[in-house]
Formats: sequence, structure tokens, C-alpha cells
Amino acid sequence: MTVLSLNSFAAGKWVAPSGSLTSLKSAVDGRVIAELGAELDFAAMIEHARAVGGPALRALTFHERAAKLKALAQYLNERRDALYELSYETGATKPDSMIDIDGGIGTVFVFASKGRRELPDDVIYVDGNLEQLGKTGAFVGQHVATSLQGVAVHINAFNFPVWGMLEKLAPTLLAGVPAIVKPASATAWLAEAAFRMIVESGLLPDGAVQFVAGSTGDLLDRLGSQDVVSFTGSAATANLLRKTPTILENATRFIAEQDSLNATILGPDAAPGTPEFDIFVKEVHREMTAKAGQKCTAIRRILVPTDHREAVIEAISARLAKTVIGDPRAEATRMGALASLAQRRDVLDKAALIGSEARQVYGTENGFADGVDAENGAFVSPMLFACDDPDGADKVHSVEAFGPVSTVMAYRDLDHATALANRGAGSLVASVFTHDPAVARRVVLASGAFHGRLYFANRDTGREATGHGSPLPHLVHGGPGRAGGGEEMGGIRGVMHYMQRTALQASPDLLTGITRIYVKGATPIPGQKHPFRLRFPELEIGHTLETAERQVTLEDIEHFAEFTGDTFYAHMDEEAAKANPFFPGRVAHGYLILSFAAGLFVDPAPGPVLANYGLDNLRFMKPVSPGDRLKVRLTAKAKTRRNADYGEVRWDVTVVNQDGEQVAGYELLTMNQM
Repeated sequence: MTVLSLNSFAAGKWVAPSGSLTSLKSAVDGRVIAELGAELDFAAMIEHARAVGGPALRALTFHERAAKLKALAQYLNERRDALYELSYETGATKPDSMIDIDGGIGTVFVFASKGRRELPDDVIYVDGNLEQLGKTGAFVGQHVATSLQGVAVHINAFNFPVWGMLEKLAPTLLAGVPAIVKPASATAWLAEAAFRMIVESGLLPDGAVQFVAGSTGDLLDRLGSQDVVSFTGSAATANLLRKTPTILENATRFIAEQDSLNATILGPDAAPGTPEFDIFVKEVHREMTAKAGQKCTAIRRILVPTDHREAVIEAISARLAKTVIGDPRAEATRMGALASLAQRRDVLDKAALIGSEARQVYGTENGFADGVDAENGAFVSPMLFACDDPDGADKVHSVEAFGPVSTVMAYRDLDHATALANRGAGSLVASVFTHDPAVARRVVLASGAFHGRLYFANRDTGREATGHGSPLPHLVHGGPGRAGGGEEMGGIRGVMHYMQRTALQASPDLLTGITRIYVKGATPIPGQKHPFRLRFPELEIGHTLETAERQVTLEDIEHFAEFTGDTFYAHMDEEAAKANPFFPGRVAHGYLILSFAAGLFVDPAPGPVLANYGLDNLRFMKPVSPGDRLKVRLTAKAKTRRNADYGEVRWDVTVVNQDGEQVAGYELLTMNQM
């Protein structure tokens, strides 16, 4: 195999390695796979990101950025096979590589989808509800978020060279911020191959992404208040980077996702023979062997009821004994190698520290397949320990062997179990295997503050359960304390890490102009045409229709009750209705009010309005009595383009009585032709 020369991508150009080069070796047999070494102008890279990449991304709406992410994910998805082949040399099996490569691409797809569904077709994100700051509504407040005008520096870990890169890039680019990617050197050839595909796709604006193959040099020393550092790795490295003077002086945002001593709890109800016990054993085995245990979310501490400890050890050991360790390409292999010989030395050293407080109950060199290069390959057997005194121990709660190493500990009761789980001093995830909702609630109350994610599994979660060690782009990935205090992914929450939230205080007219969302109290736009006769591009935010009145009669109420079957006493029994403190007597059905409102504002002819597909935020403010007269004010509140054929219009609907008092309000959603 030809030794790869890993290039950096700086200021729009590929830069070959130069100066003192570092050789990167195969985790399988020790062959040199690639060389890297960067002598880069980091000042020029940052300037290129800020002056070229940032403005180009910010000129795109969230929907346009999302469309580029979707196209990029499709592009990468069609080229996975080349990445799989390179991934084998990192020690990863095909299933391991799918977690990294397919998982990363899937994450981009999710952010693309969320960008289209949950963000506006605009460059400003309106965050939360409007705040009325005065009595009349003439002065209002609103939080919005806009893109930071700096650069995001992504420092990634060796264990997931593709997923780690893509799960950071997706929310960053969706936020409109350019990124400089620095992969861990040990597996950088795989990260560089995936990044090269991103550049070759031609889908992203110039300056949106750059790549450092080698040292970051003085890159972090050049960051300011508009920049972000997103780091994945060890707590020691994170603490070192956080202390960079410019980061401290400029309050540069620093997002950290650090390794942690994650725990799993076998619930007190999950005895041997229950489905939960079997699921638990399978999950522990999977977490010890997937990626050879090199996952920041892997199970390091196994907490089980005292009565079931030996049964757990026996069951886990039996599954480990059947695990074939060998060449990741081999069909029979179930666990590959660690990422490097240096990583193997570190795992063995850390396992020895754990062994000073716990006895090893499983671990053998006989599980290797024939042909394994045990000297030059970074192979290691799974190691299972049992700690007899988890309360008095320290290292089992503080030392992480970043490989296939885990420790079984017995607990007396559930309070003891959660106390032991919390000894990790902050974790990315803890899992609980129970069929008892009361157990699940107690764990959340006792341990929620110590974990970024709590994963509950039992016989009901079945095949849809994603696993203890699988963070999802929809949910926050991070954790407090030792885990770094960061919150990556998390859907739109992850995007907000790269945006600035700003509180706006203004008149309704100004706020409507800023956000392009109609604010009550803003000057309405009267139109000659009924708004339902206007196509999507023609309709202006604020376009308002004031309808004629319609009187509600007792006959209307009784007919509606008979026709629908809704004969609730407030509509049909005068004395019972008067006895209710909310009603003056018999009143109209809420849905009758909605029906009459629609009858007042709908234009019946075929035309630009294709469909009414729902309503949001419905409230009934005041009862409607027989004899009341209703009219409607319909205002175009917001518009969202969906495709070339139609867009979504959100209408503010206000229903008032003859005295001008609001009796109902809601937001109507329609699809309108382009």
C-alpha cells in the first residue's frame, strides 16, 4: 500500500506536508499508512474563514444551508466504500466503521432535516415567545439569535475520525459559521479522506471549511470573542486548551466533550431470567467490544445488585469468551484492534491501576484469531474486573482505561447504586435496565444532575432502542463535571452554540420588520384582494382581512350539539351552566366558534390556498352567549417556502365579539401556491 501524504486545506488550497513529518501506522500490523506535518499560515486561515467563508454562509438562509447539508450527506453516502477500506487500518471492524461513517453521515441528514423543519427560511432565528413590556403593547421584547461572525475550531478525537468531524460540522454550518477542522493524528488519514470528499463535492462556499493535518501551532492564540473552540478528547487536554490566554481574555466559547467513567445499572427488579437481565448482559458485552471499547460513551462501571453479581460476571465472561479478536477485515472477527500501539500501552497501564483495587475476572490472550500480529498490531483482550469494595475504592471511579475494560461492582439498594454512579463526578451517559417506572424515576432524581444522558432499556424498548453508547443528533451529547460541561448536537440546541442570542426591545412595527414575523400591534396592511387570492410571493407579512359579523343564536348552539353529539351541559342546560363560575349561562361550543370564524374569513373559490393543515396555540378567552355577534381579523403572520411549488403561511386569527372583546385566538396554517 502506498504511503499517503496527508494534505491540509488552507485558504482554499491543498497544502502538502512539510518540515518535520510524523508517520502514522496501521493499528492492524504496524505498517506506515500515512505521513503528515503542517507548516501553515494560521493567521491567513482565520482571515479566510472570517472574511470569505463567514459572509458566504451568512448570506444563505437556514433552509439554503440545510439543503447544502442534505446534498453533502447524499454525496458522502454514495462514497462510503472507500472510507470503509481506509477505516480497517484504524483497527475498526465493518460494524465499527458503520458507527463512525454511516453514523456521521446520518447525523448530517438529521441536521439538514431539522434545519428545514425547525428553523425559518431566513437568517434570523426567533427564540421563544414575545414579551409585552408595557400595558398597551406598544413596547415589546423578543429574543433572537444571529450567526457569530468568527470561526469555529474543531479539535476531534482519534476514535471517531468521520462521525466526530461531521457531528460538529453539521450544526456549525447550519448556524452559518465557517470551521477549521483539526483531526487527531492517530487516525487522520480517514478524516482527511472524508474531508477531501467534502471539498471535492463543491457544495460548500469557499472558506466554509478548512483542514489541519498536523499541529495547530498558534491557531488558538489568534481566536477572539466571535470564535468557538469545540473539543473532544481527554479532560487533561481540554483543561490545557481552556487555559490558552486569548481564550480566557476574549471569553472565546469553549465546548468540551470529554471522556468519562460512564456507568450502567442493573435494576433491582432485573433478576437472572428476566428479559432485562439478558438485555443488560448483551449491552455490556457490546459496549466493551464495539470499537474495541474506544468510545467516550462506553460502559466503564457495571453496577449490579449484590445477589446477582456472580451471575452477571459469569454471563458477561461467557459472551466475552466467544468474541473473536483479529483482523478487522476478517468475517469471523468480532473485535478489532485499538487505534495504535501507544493506545494499547495506555490501556494496559490504566488497567493495571484499576487492578490495584479490583480483581480481574476475565482477560485472556487466547481469544486472538490466527494470523494476528500481536507484536505490531494494537490488539488487546477484553478485561473484566470485579471490585469488592466500591465504596472504599478510588481508581475504579476516577481512572479510565480507554479500551475494552470494565469493572463490576455490587450495590446494596438503589440509593447505593446511584451514589456509586455519581462517583464518576460527571458522565456523558448512564444506563438503567429496569421494567419498573418507580426505579426509573428514582434514578433520574438521584443521578440526573450527574449525567448528560440517561438511557433506559427493557423488554418494551425492543429493536428501536439505540444502545447505551449511541448519542443521537436529536438529543444533547455531553455531560457535567468530568464529562466537560458541554452540550454537542441536541438538534437546534447544538446550532445555538454557534449563534448569539440577543434581546430586542422595540415597537411592534420595528420588531415585525426585523423578524419578518407579524407582531400584534403592528400596523396592518389592508389589501384590495382577499388574502386567500394571493400567491405565496405576493402575500405580504401583515396583510390583514377584517370580516363582517355573524350572530350566534341558541338554535345554532342546539343544532351544533345535535349534529356533533357534543351535548355538554354548558351548551344545553341553562341552570347547570349558570352554576359554573366560568359561564353566564348556556354558551356556544368552542368548535362552533372556530367553524363560524372559518366561514367568515374563507374565500371558497379554488386558488392559491391549497390546504388548511392545522392550527396552533388555540385559546378561548371569553364565553360566547346566544345573541353575541362575532367577527374575525385574519393577518398573515409568517411565511416559509417549502419547495418550488408551494410555501407555508402562518395566519394570526383573532375572533372578537360585538364589544371588541377577544373570545378566541389561534394560528392557522395553510399551504399556498407559488
